Amino acid sequence: MRLPCCGTVCSLLPVARCGTIEEMQIVKVQTPSAKYSVYAGTGLLDTLGPRMARVLAERDGVGRGEARLPKRVFVLTSPEIWSLWSKRFIASFNAELVVLLLEAGERYKSLKSVEKLLRQVSKEGGDRSSLLIAFGGGIVGDVGGFLAAIYMRGIDYIQVPTTFLAQVDSSVGGKTGVNLPEGKNLVGAFHHPLAVFADMELLSTLPDRELRAGLFESVKAGMIRDRSLVRFMEDHAGAILGRDAAALEKVIVASIRMKAEVVGKDELETGLRMILNLGHTLGHAIESVTGYKLLLHGEAVGWGLIASLYLGLKRGTITEPQFDRLMRLIYLYGPLPALKINAQKLVDASAKDKKHRGNRRRFVLPVGIGDATVVEDVTEPELLEAAKYMLNLARALPEPAELVPENA
Repeated sequence: MRLPCCGTVCSLLPVARCGTIEEMQIVKVQTPSAKYSVYAGTGLLDTLGPRMARVLAERDGVGRGEARLPKRVFVLTSPEIWSLWSKRFIASFNAELVVLLLEAGERYKSLKSVEKLLRQVSKEGGDRSSLLIAFGGGIVGDVGGFLAAIYMRGIDYIQVPTTFLAQVDSSVGGKTGVNLPEGKNLVGAFHHPLAVFADMELLSTLPDRELRAGLFESVKAGMIRDRSLVRFMEDHAGAILGRDAAALEKVIVASIRMKAEVVGKDELETGLRMILNLGHTLGHAIESVTGYKLLLHGEAVGWGLIASLYLGLKRGTITEPQFDRLMRLIYLYGPLPALKINAQKLVDASAKDKKHRGNRRRFVLPVGIGDATVVEDVTEPELLEAAKYMLNLARALPEPAELVPENA
């Protein structure tokens, strides 16, 4: 689908909306192979075109007057997001856009979808100078980044995340990929975006369930690296869940800063970066066993965090008061959907986790509050006990509401 330019000239000003200039925060990401910025604010959508042109100009070392977008600009998005935001998105560009649509849901995060999209890009004349914009939630971002990584051995892309989870986590760090029936994110590549534009205004249409699910990634961020974020999320849960702009901005920027720091120290996940997977080993297993249909990603991570806290308590990496405090934090941002699955199936599915090396089962445990460690000696009986503890809690909860697509 091709869309013409809007025919307007957009200025390179700070965030402009309704005649006002709004503040924007910038977080720098710097790794051995990439350097880029995450722009977080409100109203960024209205100036995306010129901002992206400026990012390209700075990368290429040309002046502001020469800032322009390439001949082919592709926008990967979901039908739901495009129906809500397309008019304002298009209005910020004075270049022709080619829109690529990816249906909502984890089942579309597949090699089949990628092949279809690659052929569309090729048919529309995409070349190595093309730019891809991933405009959507975590699924769109992961698929878009992977598409950009492999088309003609790599083209430029920019992330414009539209969900809380994508803004605080998946859009930053350069991890891209798709799922296989055997497990989540088993096919992928490291490919960093040129920039990330996290517009909090896009969260205004996000269902409450999606917001709560995304907040579990920020809970995780506090647990592993930011004690002050834990305290803030404890003390301001009402404001955060009530979508207070200042409270949400505090959580979003703190989460991004934490991830940027970790990624900068360990780009390719050979050591420290693995702590970002707290709660994800069993979380991904839950998604796989349930066919990616029952829970949102953040909800699965929420349950995975509970299992990790239990194992941390048993191993003595956290105390009982710390366990109780962090469990209360998780429940503050619930409710988590009920689960009625087999614990052994979860443990078996977790064996396919990407972090494992050979026969070593790598697992992330909390250390106190604001730290974490990766251990390689977690036994199957230990993991089974943690899974059973988690599932006993999960069975007592009400049945989940109808699933809302993750990248809606």
